[in-house]
Amino acid sequence: MSLSEAFDAFQEKVDADPTQVTEARARRDTFKTALGGEDDVDEVWGSGSLRRSTHIGPKIHDLDLVVIFDSAQYPEWGQPGDSAAEALDVLGGKVNRLLGKTNGTFEKLVRLADPRNHAVKCFIDLPGDKDGFTVDSMPALRHNGALLIPEKKSNLWVPADPMYLVQEIAKRSAEWTYYLRMIRVLRRWARRAEVDGKVKKLVMEVLGLQYLPAGYSRPEALRRFFTAAAIAVGNGPVVDPAGLCGEIQLDLDYVGLRKSLLKAADLADQACEAADQGHTDDAKRLWRDVFGSDFPAPRGKVSTGPALIVPAVAPRRIKDAPQG
Repeated sequence: MSLSEAFDAFQEKVDADPTQVTEARARRDTFKTALGGEDDVDEVWGSGSLRRSTHIGPKIHDLDLVVIFDSAQYPEWGQPGDSAAEALDVLGGKVNRLLGKTNGTFEKLVRLADPRNHAVKCFIDLPGDKDGFTVDSMPALRHNGALLIPEKKSNLWVPADPMYLVQEIAKRSAEWTYYLRMIRVLRRWARRAEVDGKVKKLVMEVLGLQYLPAGYSRPEALRRFFTAAAIAVGNGPVVDPAGLCGEIQLDLDYVGLRKSLLKAADLADQACEAADQGHTDDAKRLWRDVFGSDFPAPRGKVSTGPALIVPAVAPRRIKDAPQG
């Protein structure tokens, strides 16, 4: 198996089952059609990883929707006060009436519609189902070319532009065939990052948007990403690329994430050097160290001679690096 074939095989482990994607899109379309037919709703569209095609497997457990209401019919919305909670309650009521499991008039699908801080979380499957599926439906108003979304805890409406990331990722995907696939790979890598807590998927997508270069082989692009992302994470927070929502994950362990990125950068450097020297099995073993046991193991013996030097990995200080 060549190194390229090894990456292809790993990608199959990373990507979601096509039947899962089809089912998730069908549920999204059900919500879009049901809610989009309401007189006070202007538009409904997907905004999450399913829309951006950055979802990973093995299963898809959720999707995100934006429900844009007609501001003329809700003149108080968008102002500080109770209107934030009211918008969530209005949307929750629509979901129950149209899609409720017992009395839904469009389709009997949603077991529970629970208004949260920004969105109504719609539970479709039974409690305790490990494969349970949810739909986060977020009410919104158009505002200055972007959106205002309710924030129940603060009684405010806050600006956001989820479509910005959708459009920017689509542009990058058009530039490089492997872009979306590598974003999924990076999301899978983040599960292995040695951090306190979790790394939100949006953090990795934004870092990928900013530091995953096009025009290279997959190994070289990943090598450059890990180096550049380590520098970026060390220099400051990861923020909304649209410039509206500020820091993406307030509780992110930046120290742990930077160390993990540095470790991956070291391994990626060694893997690319091994591949350049013709030591394919060494390269595969090193990429397996980066991504875990789902990356195909080498079948031959790794090099032990002076042609390949693989030192013990330790965090290093990076002074500068190309960012594509």
